[in-house]
Amino acid sequence: MNAKRDYRGVDLFRIAAAFLVVAIHTSPLATYSETADFILTREIARVAVPFFFMTTGFFVLGSRGRTRSFLKKTALLYAAALLLYLPVNVYAGHLDGLTLPELFTQLVFEGTFYHLWYLPAALLGTALASLLLEKLAIRPALAIAAALYLVGLMGDSYYGLVSGLPVLGAAYDALISVCGHTRNGLFFAPVFLLLGCLLRKNRPGRAASTAGLALSALLLIAEGMLLRHLRLQLHDSMYISLPAVMYFLFSLLSGIRGRCPAWAADFSMLVYLLHPAMIIAVRGAARPLGLWGILVENSLGHYLAVCAASALASAALLPLLGRLRPVRASRRSRAWLELDGAALRHNYRALSSLLPPGGRLMCVLKSDAYGLGAEGAVAALSAEGASLWAVATAEEGKLLRKYGARGTILVLGRTPVSDIGLLRRFRLTQTVVSLEYARELSAARRRLEVQIKLDTGMHRLGISWQDLDSIDAVFSLPFLRVTGMYTHLAASESLSPRDADFTREQSERFFAVANALRQRGRDVGMLHTQSSYGLLNYPDMRCDCARPGIALCGVRSSAGDSTAQWPALRPVLSLRARISEVREVPAGEGVGYDLAFVTGRTTRLAAVPIGYADGIFRSAGGACGLVNGLAAPVAGRICMDQLLLDVTGCGEVHPGDTVTFIGRDGAGEISAEELAARCGTITNELLSRLGRRLPRIWVSEEDGE
Repeated sequence: MNAKRDYRGVDLFRIAAAFLVVAIHTSPLATYSETADFILTREIARVAVPFFFMTTGFFVLGSRGRTRSFLKKTALLYAAALLLYLPVNVYAGHLDGLTLPELFTQLVFEGTFYHLWYLPAALLGTALASLLLEKLAIRPALAIAAALYLVGLMGDSYYGLVSGLPVLGAAYDALISVCGHTRNGLFFAPVFLLLGCLLRKNRPGRAASTAGLALSALLLIAEGMLLRHLRLQLHDSMYISLPAVMYFLFSLLSGIRGRCPAWAADFSMLVYLLHPAMIIAVRGAARPLGLWGILVENSLGHYLAVCAASALASAALLPLLGRLRPVRASRRSRAWLELDGAALRHNYRALSSLLPPGGRLMCVLKSDAYGLGAEGAVAALSAEGASLWAVATAEEGKLLRKYGARGTILVLGRTPVSDIGLLRRFRLTQTVVSLEYARELSAARRRLEVQIKLDTGMHRLGISWQDLDSIDAVFSLPFLRVTGMYTHLAASESLSPRDADFTREQSERFFAVANALRQRGRDVGMLHTQSSYGLLNYPDMRCDCARPGIALCGVRSSAGDSTAQWPALRPVLSLRARISEVREVPAGEGVGYDLAFVTGRTTRLAAVPIGYADGIFRSAGGACGLVNGLAAPVAGRICMDQLLLDVTGCGEVHPGDTVTFIGRDGAGEISAEELAARCGTITNELLSRLGRRLPRIWVSEEDGE
């Protein structure tokens, strides 16, 4: 998911949450009512830090790249915060006589200053939540995080229930001596991080969220007041009802869409970090100014003064923060790919509907997911429960595993025995293409899961379907565990009688082998014959799974392909670029390399910074781009990094305007099949050759269906 999507509700609440944290540390209602202040600062304001954790889970978790970036940035921020408050800690004597175990507690759990605990908690909690998501699906991971939260609960608001018990009380005292508090990155943060991740994929409706928030908020207030009355609290950050409050609150906030000022996130972070320093500053300035009674003794005045000082200091530092941030080119400054995660998830569900009961999809993500970008594809498909994957090489399988793919990853190509360590380390299932190759793998004496490829007529890879003894021999080899068999249909793209007969013959050959092996007592495991067109044209009820690749992208291989069924698949990919220059050329002028295009009239030409290095073939004769929703033909040769469009008939056109080469623009649309035909190829080749320098920008992650 693109972390810079337009989530106005989330971004605005960041600022509110920062000032709620200020309230926790200044008790604004204490002068007027101790009970009212408790409800505000120890109950209502307790949503602030969980909200920050849920924001991280919502935007970061599920992507290794985003998680690594977040951990790096947060570690740097933590280091800067430690330095910022070091003079205060030294002056106050907080570091005097600190032992190594105490220093460990301060750095890993407490943050050395009372509000900085959030940063090590964010680091530890995000690392733990990410690890859980790598090993488990979201709901089992959330169950483990909830169990950790319950453990922490007994060291926080419910400490009075366990403190008097001989063994349990001693255990919690020992735990607290190490952690300081149980509201930390181990017990507190993971459940909220994972709830945020869950809400990115499944959000309840507005009415249900509103009712749920109202009920859970009442329960939170009642719970806190009861615990206060019974004097059970050691601390008061963790309540049984708090996760429910946060789930429904964040659901409502993430449903409020629209643009928010870009500075909102940085401003809230600065307020959070700086407000303790502003508390010190307000107290230091109040007495010389003769305002001690208003700015310090009056709790509300103190709160408002600290908020104002924190806001002013944060606003003053925003420009400096912007200059410190690394300068990068906009991902949409030249040319880019837009990937619709909602369309990919829709296609997964639509293709799954074609399978028999119990059937599953094996998502083929060769060549960086057919150009979509494997990392984003894994995140979107995993959200639908995908756990079967296929790739061309072991290196591709390694990347899928690093991107968070769980379950089976089948390597369709032959992996050299010298790379068997790669198969083992990343738990990849290797295809066996011959008995000799299977023996080489077995001789390496490393346990592997394998699937047997049968050649039923395509004559590319696999053991001949007629060589039953060789196929059977693979099952007997030590160190290899056969988990399935498959074949590839050579002519499933066609519905002609000749090709249909051959496809059915291939299928019959395959299942005849499977039945013969069963008669010999072999467990043949998972059986699959269909790739995209096999599933669309020749559904076979005997298969355990199907292997769609190009169909997941929502396109056909060729524009003229007809299929027996097409379950309203939606294109996932759009290719766009930005015009860099517009000029008017008189009639009769040659344009571009070899002067291959000659203007027949006064012509307006737009230079676009995209070319064959980005995947628009040099041979793409007659190709067009959409400008203002209108077709603009390519003028002259396509270069490595540039091409020219004739935009004479496209209305007002200016540098910076967007050109669409694949996708929709207003009433106009260019399909991947159409551009592939102009390039003299199929969409499979076109998409897989889209240049690596094109940023992959995932949009529309939520279905809205």
